Amino acid sequence: MSIGVVAILRIKPGREQEFEGIFAELAEKVRANEPGSQLYKLFRSQNEKSTYVAMEICADADALKTHQQSDHVRAAIPKLEALLAGDYEGYVLDAV
Repeated sequence: MSIGVVAILRIKPGREQEFEGIFAELAEKVRANEPGSQLYKLFRSQNEKSTYVAMEICADADALKTHQQSDHVRAAIPKLEALLAGDYEGYVLDAV
């Protein structure tokens, strides 16, 4: 069963381009190395330019685990977290 992941991320003002660049590099590595990742996409709010939503769809729990434990994700997380303007909201969802 597919698993969805949604994260709402608020970025420090003025650091949006840096965040987008890091995420874009990560997304390329996810698409190139994770066949179980069916969607890995970043969206920016039209109303609040420092607010983003990251969406991911994984084929199953194993694909999500592979993603979470990958070297490219582990390397990117500290860089992305350094740009957050506080905590993020995250949801792991089962497809219905």
